[in-house]
Order: sequence, then structure tokens, then C-alpha cells
Amino acid sequence: MRKMLTAAALTTALAVCAPGQDTETVFWQSVADSANRADFETYLEQWPEGVFAPLARTRLAELGDADEQYILGLAYEVGNGVEEDAGEAVRWYRLAAEQGHAPAQNSLGVAYATSRGVIRDHGEAVRWYRLAAEQGHAPAQFNLGVMYEDGDGVEEDAEEAARWYRLAAVQGNADAQAHLGSMYMTDRGVARDEEEAVRWYRLAVEQGHARAQYSLGVAYAAGYGVEEDAEEALRLFRLAAEQGYADAQNSLGVAYATGRVVARDYGEAVRLFRLAAEQGHALAQFNIGSAYEDGDGVEEDAEKAARWYRLAAEQGFEFAQFALDRLRGR
Repeated sequence: MRKMLTAAALTTALAVCAPGQDTETVFWQSVADSANRADFETYLEQWPEGVFAPLARTRLAELGDADEQYILGLAYEVGNGVEEDAGEAVRWYRLAAEQGHAPAQNSLGVAYATSRGVIRDHGEAVRWYRLAAEQGHAPAQFNLGVMYEDGDGVEEDAEEAARWYRLAAVQGNADAQAHLGSMYMTDRGVARDEEEAVRWYRLAVEQGHARAQYSLGVAYAAGYGVEEDAEEALRLFRLAAEQGYADAQNSLGVAYATGRVVARDYGEAVRLFRLAAEQGHALAQFNIGSAYEDGDGVEEDAEKAARWYRLAAEQGFEFAQFALDRLRGR
């Protein structure tokens, strides 16, 4: 009945259009104050990119449309068409989540886990992740797996983490595939199986996943689950490094510093170490400190060496503390 009435309103808009008036504007003016969701759905069906489309979506959200509430939450989270407002994003996510909208439940869980728009509460994050995960929402299954692996909001349980990772991984979630591969490689929650680890890494690599690229590179470098192949390892490290993955940047830097597989290039090694070190990577901080201490790829500078060693030492990297003590003893 409502759709029929809305169709009638659209027909009326077509009939009453005065010269110079467009049908879209006339129709919008006839429904702008409506409390009938069907009016705004009809508008969006006719003019999905129309002048009044953002207003129509907002009215649908206000009238309880869970999909539009979720979309509006996303808009506020990133500042798309509205001023960025994490608290407002959470408000809309909650309205959709309380209606059982799985992506909104997952996003609300992320907000609680990361203290974005709400006070951090890992237990509440787990609750919302679980509600979405039990509906088969792969990102929430992955996120719930992370909570179990790290023991945040739940008791640490590697087997339960692996179970949730697998549920997401079989749906093609690259994050879950990479993490499940690591579980197999490190004997956490599942029996160690290097070939199975490589299989999951490879599936994630095919989606361009940086962590998986690095992990598969490590497997090729060490011959875990595959035949050892230093060139393939380097290729994978490079792919991950180009995406800003710090472990890969450091490993690629080591390759350039040692001349393994590639021609030795201290300047390139330092560049890569710096990229990783600026992300807080302790080993890269130590490596760039060593470069400054020895003058490899940069001008020798004991003060800069000490600064990088200190940053690594503050993260508990013992070799950096030894290096600092050595510098002080000069």
C-alpha cells in the first residue's frame, strides 16, 4: 500500500511539473517531511545520485533503516560528506547494531577495542564481535580470533583463536588467512604444519596482504614448507616493504646491507632501515644505529647512533643496550 501511495506521488510529481521545474525537485518537495520510509526508498531508486540523495539516506537512517544507519556511521567515522565525528559514528553504529546489523556490530566492536568514540572496553568489543561473528560476518570472526589470541576481553585461548580465524579464512578474509598461517607455522592452537601454513599464506598473498607476503618470504628464506629460495623470499619481502610493512622493510634492508641475493648497497639498506625504524621497529632502530656508528651508507655519527640505539633499548632490545654501553665507554 505504501509503495502504491509513493508511486502515486511520483506520478503526481510528473504531472504537476511546471515549466523549468525538474521532476526530482518536485518529488522531493512532496516527500521531504514524510515519515514513510518508502517515500525515500522510491526517491533513491529513481535518483540514486540525486541532489537530495544524502538527505534521503539520512531520513531513512532517522526512520530506522539499519543499512543507512550503518552507512551514516561510516560517513561520520571518516568524514565523508559530513564533519568527522567518532562519537556520532558510534551512535549510528549502535542504532544499526541493536537491530542485528552484523557490519555495524563489528564496527561498534572496533570502536570499543580502539577507544574511538567510546571509552575502551575489550569485554564490550568481544560482545559485539561475537554477535556479528555468529552471523558469519568474516571481519568480526577475524577480530574475535585476535581477541582470543591476545587475551583481550576474554581468557587467552589459541585454539579458539584458530577456530575463528578458520571460519573467516574459508570465506576469503586475507587477515584471517595470514593469521591462521602463522598459527600453523608456530604450533599455536593447531599442530605445526609448515605446508598448511604456506597454503594459507599463499591465499592471502594472492590478495596482496602485506603480512602474508612477509611471512611467505620468511618461509622461502628458511625453507619452511617450501623449497628454500632466497630470490623468491626477496621478491616477497619487497612486495610487503612497498606496502609499508616494517618487518619486510628491515629484512630487505638486511639483504642490501649483506649483499645477499642483491648487490650490496648500504645507502638503500639505510633507507629501508629508516622506514621501519620510524614505525618503531626495534631491530631496524638497532640496525640504523649500527650504520651510523660504522659509517655504512651514512656519515659516521656517534650521537645519531646513540639516539637510535636508545630507542631500540627502550623497547627492551638488549643488543641495543650493549651497543649504547659500548659507545659510552669510548
